[in-house]
Amino acid sequence: MKPFPWSDAIGFGLGVLKLPSETFWRMTPRELAYAIVALRGRAVPPLSRDDLTDLMQRFPDAVVEREPHGG
Repeated sequence: MKPFPWSDAIGFGLGVLKLPSETFWRMTPRELAYAIVALRGRAVPPLSRDDLTDLMQRFPDAVVEREPHGG
């Protein structure tokens, strides 16, 4: 089990939400989580390897030909 990310939670509650210290410490972790979602939206899982491969095939990087320096 990962430890609770106290420094991130305190930074968000006091720094981003600008909550008074007393209000922050009265919040439950679930209330803080809802506040984070309200501001940042729900977390989106990363692409799977198959989805990334599909996108790379559909939208390949364009190769740009350049002239040598000085030419």
